[in-house]
Amino acid sequence: MSTEINRPVAFQILLTAMIAGILCYTGIVGINHGWDLFPVFFGDMAAMNWPGQFNLDFICLLMFSGLWLAWRHRFSSLGIVIGILGLFGGTMFLAPYLLYATFKTNGDMKKLLIGDR
Repeated sequence: MSTEINRPVAFQILLTAMIAGILCYTGIVGINHGWDLFPVFFGDMAAMNWPGQFNLDFICLLMFSGLWLAWRHRFSSLGIVIGILGLFGGTMFLAPYLLYATFKTNGDMKKLLIGDR
């Protein structure tokens, strides 16, 4: 009997931890600082400081996420909606999506990454 953890299971555990962590953290920040994050996010970028540099890098990663999601769904109407959700939802959308997709693809990481191609 192998003691190695099945890689999709380890990935699913990581995704579950990310979902719980980001939801808790976001809830605390929202309660303490309000829910209007866009002025802060883009204000830091306009200030040309390190938080702004991080935000610019982060928005680029979110664009990659959204484009990948739309591409994975062949830029169908649903794929474009999912891509937009990935762009604006970040980890709060992508982690649950990936968790669902790991079950839907029975842990086949190739199918998870490229969809039905």
